[in-house]
Amino acid sequence: MWLRLLLLVLLAQVGLAGALELSPEEAAGRRIYLEGVGSANGEISARVGAADTLVPAAVMPCGNCHGADGRGRPEGGVRPPDITWRRLSLPYGQLQANGRSHGPYDEGALARAVSEGRDPAGNRLDPAMPRFVMSLRDMANLTAYLKRLEDDRDPGVEDAELRLGTLLPTQGPLAELGHTVEAVLRGALAQVNQAGGIHGRQLTLVVRDPGMDRRSTARALGQLLGEDRVFALLAPMLPTLDDELSERIVQAGVPLLGPLGLYGATAANRLVFNPLPGLREQLFALAGYASSDLGLEQPEALVAYPDEARQHELAEDLALRLMDQGWSRVRLLGYDTEADDPAVGHAAKGAQGVFFLGQSENFARLAEQLQDQGLSPYLFAASAQVASRALQIPPRFSGRLFLAYPFMPADWTPEGQAALQAIRRSQGLGSQHGVLQVGAYCAAVLLFEGLKQAGREASRDKLVVALEGLHGFDTGLTPALGFGPGQRVGLAGAHIVTVDLEGGNFRPLGRFVKVDRRL
Repeated sequence: MWLRLLLLVLLAQVGLAGALELSPEEAAGRRIYLEGVGSANGEISARVGAADTLVPAAVMPCGNCHGADGRGRPEGGVRPPDITWRRLSLPYGQLQANGRSHGPYDEGALARAVSEGRDPAGNRLDPAMPRFVMSLRDMANLTAYLKRLEDDRDPGVEDAELRLGTLLPTQGPLAELGHTVEAVLRGALAQVNQAGGIHGRQLTLVVRDPGMDRRSTARALGQLLGEDRVFALLAPMLPTLDDELSERIVQAGVPLLGPLGLYGATAANRLVFNPLPGLREQLFALAGYASSDLGLEQPEALVAYPDEARQHELAEDLALRLMDQGWSRVRLLGYDTEADDPAVGHAAKGAQGVFFLGQSENFARLAEQLQDQGLSPYLFAASAQVASRALQIPPRFSGRLFLAYPFMPADWTPEGQAALQAIRRSQGLGSQHGVLQVGAYCAAVLLFEGLKQAGREASRDKLVVALEGLHGFDTGLTPALGFGPGQRVGLAGAHIVTVDLEGGNFRPLGRFVKVDRRL
């Protein structure tokens, strides 16, 4: 309860700090424009079509067609015009594409257009334009806001600068990881800025430390969106992006590219774009490989996971996927990450495959328990979780351990490799924490492409639309990424690698296993 209250307080602070300073009348006009709601929550109606059908204006507010920036967005064959006040009030008027011409708009002419659907010359506007029924006060407020609309930019967007934010540990046990990610991001931004920036703007990065709990993370996020006024979040390293923090991002309307979650899966969120597959997609790829390539008949599986709610949810999803793919029985086992519990080994009896969620220390302990029980099932895990101890498990699992990798060196193009190496040189980095480096780099180049396509008049909405439209995007370090409406994981699947414990090496199996693109 206290966390929800904290988030609401932070939201209020961000709302005050993040918006253009508007007069009460202009703020009321902004609500009419974006939400179709009048002063004192009064209802505004819209007359639609030749029959003048009345509907609430909230169903079709001005911003739906003309966009948050007032410049219009084509939809269904209709191109709404630019209604920024600078454009409307041109002293020489306008000549429309259909040959219709008229003089400049003033307050009276705008009121007539909004309520009657006629331009300053008395010509009828496009039939797709609703005619709004509102009070004189609401009309005056709407007009006041339209005069400020062009200056009402999203936070972080300045004439010569675009501010980005991230959450990275700067102290404590994860400080080295945070430093690595920050170095990659600053190196990538420096490369872009040295080439002139994006649409004439230099990109700057603000870093806040999220700490190691939800309260400190919520506070740091509030600072980024409030006093720092960042436009988007880039490759934050979060202890967890849980449902409440995810909801906070939605409420603020801030895009987040490339969350580098440390534990578990990230919450589904239409504003969060993941270039690389998360733990869920990698485990599903392992399930697909085990089901189709190992020749098992009516096999049984055990899914072992840390005994906590989010991990349990992911384990259940994996179990359902396995059963859909023909596994006759799938058992779930939540284990205590602090206890040396031999029950984990007992639970694996009869299982041809054990799918593991958790950290490397617990994985090594599980392998030893299986050996003590005389068991040698196939083992499946995500490389990011267990690779550091994979070569230390008993040799009996040689060729029976399979790891999922989001990318392989074979995916790297010469251009991508050169770009990453240049960042490493400029930032004094080696090849340590390679997965984090590639994840941060991919998030950065994805953002750069989205900003380029969003155009000079950048907005958060435009960035989201641009990212949704990316298909076959080449990062230079991964297979091609693709997004779309409702599709927020750019690379769904994983490379499968087996481990030769006797030879002490990892052996790629030569193909990328794709999985269904589901949030």
